[in-house]
Amino acid sequence: MSPTLFLLVVLSGAVTGVLGALLGIGGGIFLIPVLVVGFGLPMHQAVAASVVTIIATSSATASVYVDKGISNIRLGMSLEVMTTIGAVLGGVTANYLPGNALQKIFAIFLLVMAGLMWNKTRKHGEAQIAYDAAARITGEYYDEAEKRTVRYSVRRLPAAMLASIVAGNLSGLLGIGGGLIKVPVMNMVSGIPMKAATATSNFMIGVTAVASAFIYFSYGHLNPLYTSAAVLGVLAGSQLGTRLGAKLRSRTITYVFIVLILVVAGRMMF
Repeated sequence: MSPTLFLLVVLSGAVTGVLGALLGIGGGIFLIPVLVVGFGLPMHQAVAASVVTIIATSSATASVYVDKGISNIRLGMSLEVMTTIGAVLGGVTANYLPGNALQKIFAIFLLVMAGLMWNKTRKHGEAQIAYDAAARITGEYYDEAEKRTVRYSVRRLPAAMLASIVAGNLSGLLGIGGGLIKVPVMNMVSGIPMKAATATSNFMIGVTAVASAFIYFSYGHLNPLYTSAAVLGVLAGSQLGTRLGAKLRSRTITYVFIVLILVVAGRMMF
């Protein structure tokens, strides 16, 4: 790998690190198309590199969000058990599917999720946030953008746990961190503010990625040069994304989420 190519991969990792930290999805949906389309990396190697960078994103951002009190640790640990089970199954399944099939699954999945989020936001605006002190899991944090303390309680926890199994499976299968399912579910189904949902997702995605990273490594899909370059960029970008996330309104993050996954889905499909 030439120095120029190495720097380009680092830069790509930095951009995906910003978006991954901001949206709580690890950045895999952005990094994978860049590695496959832009740098010609085989799909399985791109997914393996993405899984490792997700670990880097989580490591760089989780401590910041936890320190600010935005991540809901109790909720994250409750969902992570189910997500990890799904991730192991997805990592094994991915090695029996061709790269082209993975790309199509990836694109279709993104289009469906974007449509659901857009429909929910257009009809009902932001998800209804309610606080019930008697709820099994509650949370609160100070929103710097809105200059107020946000309190909420978690609704429909069993549904969120079921979705976490699917999220983990897709994480291991596609290297996307699972946040693309967990963030919308936590926000729209469980009534968790978008900022808390993305922060909690960042807290969880590292554990999910570790579960499938070993599987990709054992099958020889890990390209050390591309992966190390991407990780360096992601670590730097994640720091910036964390700072931006604290200053943006939840509704703004939702719209950015929808637009970007539509762009990536179209690129991967065609």
